[in-house]
Amino acid sequence: MEHKEGTKKAYSFYLVTISSSRFGEFGTVSSPEDANDGSGELMEKLVTSSGHNVSKYELIPDDSSLIKGAIHRALESDADVIITSGGTGLASKDVTIESVTPLFDKEIPGFGELFRSKSIEQIGSSVILSRAAAGLLKGKIIFCVPGSPNAVDLALREIILPETGHLVKHARQ
Repeated sequence: MEHKEGTKKAYSFYLVTISSSRFGEFGTVSSPEDANDGSGELMEKLVTSSGHNVSKYELIPDDSSLIKGAIHRALESDADVIITSGGTGLASKDVTIESVTPLFDKEIPGFGELFRSKSIEQIGSSVILSRAAAGLLKGKIIFCVPGSPNAVDLALREIILPETGHLVKHARQ
């Protein structure tokens, strides 16, 4: 699908790291640096270096009600895009996908498909463990990406940031 590149606009991102171990060590923090969160720092760096801003960062444990709470807070914020990092694996503690995807008004299956396709180059057949997902909720785009720095880099640099304007435009229609 072709789309025109217009004047670049800055968008606001709400970033959520989901990690019980990191939360257990650092508790509630207001920046990824305060939690020694390399993936969170990378998300923040990629977003801001692309000319966008981070409206808020949260660190929460792998808990369905807390994940849903973070999504609801993000929906009430001025954020255009919400990105969760972590909790997308197959372990019993990984509940991000089960917590977030039922909330979607519309799914964006192409994100997970493209993310897995691009991930094959990095991780080979282990890509079958990836449950990256995206969707639309109340006019905002939500991405659920794995928590590794490589996954965050790939998702933001190659998919999310290049398509942000296009996605937000359609989400608001």
